[in-house]
Amino acid sequence: MSSITKQTVGNNTYLYESHSFRDTMGRPRNLKVKIGKIDQKTGRAIYTKEYIDRMREAGTPVPIPETDRIDGLEERINEALDSLKSYGLFYFLKKAGEKIKLIKILQETVPKYWEELCMLCFYLIGSDKALMYMEDWITENESYPVGTMSSQRLSELLGAFGQKERNDFYRAWCAANSSDEYMALDITSISSYSRLIQECERGYNRDGEAMSQINLCLLFGEKTQLPVYQTIYSGSLKDVATFKTTIAEMEAISGGKRLVLVTDKGFYSGKNVKMMVEKYGGSEFLMAVPFTNNWARELVRKERDSIDRAMNLIKTSGSPSRGISRAINLFELQLTAYVLYNPERALIERNELFSHVVWLKEMVESGKEMHAFNADIQEYLLVKKDKVISAEINQQAIERDLEISGWVVILGNGTLTVQQAHDIYRKKDVVEKAFMKYKNLLGFQRLRVHGDERMRNKLFVAFMALTLVSYIHKVMKEKELYRKMTMEKMFITLLKLKKIAINGQNIIRPITKEQREIFSAFSIPRPFVG
Repeated sequence: MSSITKQTVGNNTYLYESHSFRDTMGRPRNLKVKIGKIDQKTGRAIYTKEYIDRMREAGTPVPIPETDRIDGLEERINEALDSLKSYGLFYFLKKAGEKIKLIKILQETVPKYWEELCMLCFYLIGSDKALMYMEDWITENESYPVGTMSSQRLSELLGAFGQKERNDFYRAWCAANSSDEYMALDITSISSYSRLIQECERGYNRDGEAMSQINLCLLFGEKTQLPVYQTIYSGSLKDVATFKTTIAEMEAISGGKRLVLVTDKGFYSGKNVKMMVEKYGGSEFLMAVPFTNNWARELVRKERDSIDRAMNLIKTSGSPSRGISRAINLFELQLTAYVLYNPERALIERNELFSHVVWLKEMVESGKEMHAFNADIQEYLLVKKDKVISAEINQQAIERDLEISGWVVILGNGTLTVQQAHDIYRKKDVVEKAFMKYKNLLGFQRLRVHGDERMRNKLFVAFMALTLVSYIHKVMKEKELYRKMTMEKMFITLLKLKKIAINGQNIIRPITKEQREIFSAFSIPRPFVG
């Protein structure tokens, strides 16, 4: 049984065809389909062309007042209103994806589903809502011919292809983008509520959340500033344990290309250093060393009195640093240690430590519960509990930390100068920024899928979205677009460019000055009437 109902949203009143039925369990259900709207000036119903055609085919045409039967004017108006869509963002992302060959590689490696995957990628970039709202987004935006992209269709899509297609894509993408440039390697945690994803396990959570998680490992080119490869590990594994497997996977995907890796302290271990030198002798690495290693602290002690000299100056975009390189025999290997010192950073860390310790002392003596800071309290304070709680600052612990404030030790196996090593290591923040984009811009604080294959395919689409966003960020930075707008503001500006289709003819609305500047900055031709 069907009926027509009205629903007011803001200043508009929409018409819906409502169908009542019972599901397989006998429960009453209702399905609503939008069929038109009420004209605000005349109060008349304006139906969509699809509804009019459907009613005519069923033998019950929708009545149109005689005064409006002027050469089918109302039908053409309805057609125009129904076909009006945002065009600018789709066109921009499509052309950007073509420029970096992302779409071409996707067409070649996942030919059956490349259009749907592209639209899912564009949705992750252009919308801040969950996937369940993609169907509505598709009706408002220009797209490839992918249908409605309902929740059921998305679920089917994320389970429709597997490891072979993903590997083919990564292999082709790596061949097109990797070179002898340095690649930053890092890992982040992504939490999930699902109990159906086998890789989700409890482990060291980098965001401090007490939830099951997966570990996402990402390789990022420091010159191209584009992601090269990603892989997923069980949530219980630590960074050190994943290093060997990641290198092996990357070498297999790249076809044995020379690897040049930059890693943070979490990947440092004797086994990993030996493996990089002995098994991957043709590759280079720069690996930060944690100060839990006595030899790194000893290097700092040796260089402390002589490093602050003009000859050791390292030029940076911010406050200048100092640095030296030293040949070192470690694990029976001849390596190079780069010892870096930033005086301004040392002062900042000193002040932050003093403030933190004094705050801890005040909180403890006030009797407040400080469970989250128990480790810091035990390290920096000597607490006495008599009639009155008192806390004495452990000066030795503070001095031990201040000894390494502002210092960084990096281990390498190449012949870089200390300036080169510093510049390359500092550029590794591209991967850290990439993780921020993953979790914030692309909405991946949580894995809202069930099942390993769907999880991997959703992250695969996110990799493509991250690639496009990274390229857009790079161009915006190079062309100084950030002085005029944020990336979000740019997307909103592009969304305002509309397209309508009447009698098979596409009509692009006038392009604004801001939209012209965006297309020009990215060397993308302006859309034309076609």
